[in-house]
Amino acid sequence: MLVREVLFLIGRGGAILWSDVSTSPTLLPDSRQRWEKIWEHRGELEEIAHSHPAGPLAFSQEDETTMSALSSALGRELRFSVIAPDGMIVRRGAETSKMQAEPWWAPLIRLASGMTPGRGTVRAKEPGNEPGKEE
Repeated sequence: MLVREVLFLIGRGGAILWSDVSTSPTLLPDSRQRWEKIWEHRGELEEIAHSHPAGPLAFSQEDETTMSALSSALGRELRFSVIAPDGMIVRRGAETSKMQAEPWWAPLIRLASGMTPGRGTVRAKEPGNEPGKEE
């Protein structure tokens, strides 16, 4: 299974408005299309969620600068989240917290990212790594 970063734009009521996918487990390169979709959905956009399938359960420095730029461009605070194999964190404004009850779409972003919650990533069959075996 391919392990990669995935991004969801989440709207009112937890609706998935749009998604984007990388070919890398550690990088989701910037794209004009993503910025256009954020702007297109700006009125209903409530959250931008992305995965860190290889960890960590933290916002990267690049995440920090992107969140700041988005809040500035939109003129309001959004909710931002990172979904990793061992949990989910959210940030609104200056406050970051770990989610105890995850939204309905969290398993979907994990699946699209090639990870299993709380159990590390799922890898393609290799010697000593049989299907169904997880690290």
